[in-house]
Amino acid sequence: QVQLVESGGGLVQPGGSLRLSCAASGFTLDYYAIGWFRQAPGKEREGVSCISGSDGRRYYADSVKGRFTISRDSAKNTVYLQMNSLKTEDTAVYYCAARRSLYGSSWSIATPYAYWGQGTQVTGSS
Repeated sequence: QVQLVESGGGLVQPGGSLRLSCAASGFTLDYYAIGWFRQAPGKEREGVSCISGSDGRRYYADSVKGRFTISRDSAKNTVYLQMNSLKTEDTAVYYCAARRSLYGSSWSIATPYAYWGQGTQVTGSS
């Protein structure tokens, strides 16, 4: 059974840090592109970051570039999203998702991702 489980969300003051985890079961993350998406109330789901399965290339939305870092631990079959210098506008439910390949469409488009986690809430507030 394919499953993705996110964890690590919470309440953090602006300027603080959080590390989200996306643990996979039923498949090997190394062979998939893993994306992080977020959705704030009343807004569309947006791509935050992605790590390619084929070559480990990393992609970031302009809004998080320089603040967020995506990484992968193959031994733990887990992908992480390190979030630093958090802002109130980073508040959202964060989801991880998997797709077999990035071929044919941008990493930031949600539709091609076949597997999704349940989401974890991140709230930036003082």
